Amino acid sequence: MTILETGRLRLREMLRSDMPALKKILQDPDVMYAYEGSFSDTEVDAWYERQRHNYFILGFGLWAVVLKETGEMIGQCGLTMQDYKDNKVLEIGYHLQKEHWHRGYATEAAIACRDYAFVNLNAGEVFSIVRDTNIPSQNVAKRCGMEIRDEFVKHYRRVDMPHVLYSVRKDNP
Repeated sequence: MTILETGRLRLREMLRSDMPALKKILQDPDVMYAYEGSFSDTEVDAWYERQRHNYFILGFGLWAVVLKETGEMIGQCGLTMQDYKDNKVLEIGYHLQKEHWHRGYATEAAIACRDYAFVNLNAGEVFSIVRDTNIPSQNVAKRCGMEIRDEFVKHYRRVDMPHVLYSVRKDNP
């Protein structure tokens, strides 16, 4: 079932049949460099199960990004609750297969998710948390109308990683 549709994309819940495409994303070291490396099969399974859990509990999560033209899953984009200092914030997250980078798909999907959060979830503000070295993802956040709100360090995979907190408010998309 399609949750969001844009000019070129459909976003829908991920299915078990999407696992090969999901592995292609999460097990590519170039795609996952901001996470300090690609995921193991076990980590991919846990990622998938976490999204399925989020769909059930929250009503949203990271959705499959599917090309309308071919029906191919090329990435994931959606909304998640992320830790920021002592709070949980509604974040737009995105990962695309490397061969689909630089075509505007991430921005197209992220803008649709931003609008979904404002309209369907009545969110007052939406965030993106991006590693400081991930300039392409920072550019997607900016194209979604987001501005830098803070810089902080996340500890992940035994590494301290500087991150940038971006956000856009509903009254200023």
